[in-house]
Amino acid sequence: MQNSEAMALSAALLATAGELTQRINEGVVARGFEGIRPAHGFAFARLAPDGATVTELAAHLGVTKQAASQLVDDIVRRGYAERRPHPRDARARLIVLTERGWACTRAAEAAAAEVVRGWGDVLGEGEVRVLRDCLARIAPYGPLRPGW
Repeated sequence: MQNSEAMALSAALLATAGELTQRINEGVVARGFEGIRPAHGFAFARLAPDGATVTELAAHLGVTKQAASQLVDDIVRRGYAERRPHPRDARARLIVLTERGWACTRAAEAAAAEVVRGWGDVLGEGEVRVLRDCLARIAPYGPLRPGW
């Protein structure tokens, strides 16, 4: 592949990721979750399974612990997450989603599904599945983080 072709592919992937992030965020806000930014969604993706410490969240987002702590303060204040004692480390706090955080996550999933259905209108469902499978082979484990 020529350098110019590689750059064109890179630009297309970045533009697609940027549009996807924006449209998911718009869909979340349209579903009544005011004050949500894409950074919140990337944090929710890490918190969703079993919670995380501020240090783990910082590593996931690629930011300092101080920046992650400020983000946690914001989502706790907004009612999307809460701090709990860590089950294995008495010095740490586990940040977990509240029901409001889970509802916001479900709204993001619905918004993402709308966007991807639109891709199906352009490419066809089979091609969208092929695209998903190819991208999963290239980057199977992320990272799923914002491009600050």
